[in-house]
Order: sequence, then structure tokens, then C-alpha cells
Amino acid sequence: MPATRTTSPALERAHLVWDLLIIVLVIANLALLLFDSLFLLPPLNAAFEAVAPGLYGAYERNIHSNFLTIDLAFVAVFLLDVLLGWAVAIAERHYHRWFFYPFVHWYDVLGCIPLGGFRLLRILRVISLLHRLQRMGLIDVRRWYLCSVVAKYYDILLEELTDRIAIRMLDNVQQEIRAGDGLSAPVIERIVQPRKQALIREISQRLEAMAGDAYAHHRDDTLRYVRGLVGRTLSESPEIRRLGRLPLGSQVARGLEASFSDLACRLVDEALAGLQSSEFSSLVEHLAESGFDAWLRTDPHTEQITEQVLVDMLELLKEQIAVKGWQHKYD
Repeated sequence: MPATRTTSPALERAHLVWDLLIIVLVIANLALLLFDSLFLLPPLNAAFEAVAPGLYGAYERNIHSNFLTIDLAFVAVFLLDVLLGWAVAIAERHYHRWFFYPFVHWYDVLGCIPLGGFRLLRILRVISLLHRLQRMGLIDVRRWYLCSVVAKYYDILLEELTDRIAIRMLDNVQQEIRAGDGLSAPVIERIVQPRKQALIREISQRLEAMAGDAYAHHRDDTLRYVRGLVGRTLSESPEIRRLGRLPLGSQVARGLEASFSDLACRLVDEALAGLQSSEFSSLVEHLAESGFDAWLRTDPHTEQITEQVLVDMLELLKEQIAVKGWQHKYD
């Protein structure tokens, strides 16, 4: 795409002066169109003649009778503006092709046609020029009261419209779910089953990571619990009690308790350290696959529960959408 040429400050000022002139002419032309349209209404025409007969006669002779000629003078200026804008767009390479300008500014081109419906398009010329001035930083229409009012009611209208469309769509989805032959089976067949191995792998990896992280953070507490459990078990054993009553039996009992505690802690430590092994990973994956297959089995009762859950979720979503956010925003 050709690069856009930079515009000099003097040329920018010339563009600005011309744009302001066009805005004034468009507003004057639109005001004249409005006044002349009202002038054609018999009640307003008679009232105008009764209130200001001299001004009425001057307007009818000098303006209303020559309205088409005056409008053509405005059209000539507007057409000149279109041609100048087209030439500037070509010179400054605003668009990818030289003939894009009249299509982009179609409202300017059609507004030059001196017919009733096309004259209204001249309003868009004012909006376009204001947008250009806004982009140049010369005005800030967002601070205008009229703009804030229009933006407010546009926001309200857009929110109400989108909310109604969304609620209607959710109603249709609920009806489809209720009238369908079951949603769980198609979901399992078309969505879950093609991703079964990936889901099983993800579940097994999460289980391994969870077990490994839990043991790493609570290793000391786990071993302390194992030692305490071994000690309580041995202290409650009748054989150990009888052994303690023998000469040197208490020392032997304490030695056995220490040995058993160390053995149990080592077994637990080795077992949990084996969580990182490929054998444990394979075991967890097989367990996850078995549980996954059991979870995928459905029956009519499961279908009914699934559909009801989906319908209730959609109903909750409809309630959230129905909340009129603009009331809180513009309170």
C-alpha cells in the first residue's frame, strides 16, 4: 500500500479553514431547506404572512421563487469540495486506489444531487467534518451536552436491544434442549471421546502433581504421623507389653519401636518418592481411564439431570442479562 504523504502545517490550516467554511455553508443550506419546507405548509405560510407581511413578501420574491437557483449555488460549492477532496486524496495518497474517494465519501457525492431525498445526506457531511475536526484535536464533541445525551440514549437502546436478542436466543436454546433426544450422548460422542486420551493424560498428570506437591510440603508431618502410629500400635500390643516386663525388655521394646518406625517411614518415603516413576504414572493413567469410562456411561436419568442443569444455567444467565445495567449507570 502506498505510503501517505505528510501534510505541512500551512496545508493543514488551509484544510481546516475550508472545512469550517463548508460546515457553515452546509448548516446554512440545511436551515434554508428546512425553512422553505415549512414555508410550503399552508398553516405556517398563512401565519408567516399574517405576522410579518413585509418579510413574507421579500422571502417569497427573493428566496422562495429562486430557491432552486440558490440551492444549485450551494451544490456547486459542495461539488467543488468533493472534487478538491478527491484531488487532495490522490495527491496525499489517502487510499489504495485513486478512484476509492467517491465510494468512501458516497454521502458527499449523493448529497450534491439537488433532489429532496438526497439533500438530507448533507447532514452526514456535517458529521463527517466534525469527526475530522475531532480527529485533529481541534474540538472534543464528547464534552458537548448534545453528544452526551445522544450517547446515553444510544447506550440504553443498544443494551435493551442486545439483551432482548440474547434472552430470545437463550429461550430458543432451552427449547431445543427440552425438545431434543438427549444432549449427553452427542456431547460425549462428538466432543469428549475425540479428546479422551488428552483428558486422561491431563487428569493423571494433575493427580501425580497434586500427590507429589502434597507430600513435598507435608513430608515431616507425614513421617511424624507414621512414627506416632507405629508407637501407639506397639504400645497397645500385648506381646510388646510382655516383652517389656522381661529383664532388659524395655530397651528391646524401644529398639523395636525405633526400628519399626524407621522402617515404616522409609517405606512411606520410598512409596511416595515413587510417585515420579513411570510405573506409578502408568498406574494412575489406568485408574484415570477406568474412572473416565465409568463417568461417561449415561442413562435416561443422567440425561434428564444434565438437561435440567443446562436449562437452569441458561435461566440464571437470562436473569443476569435481564438486569438493566444502564439504570445503575445513569442513576
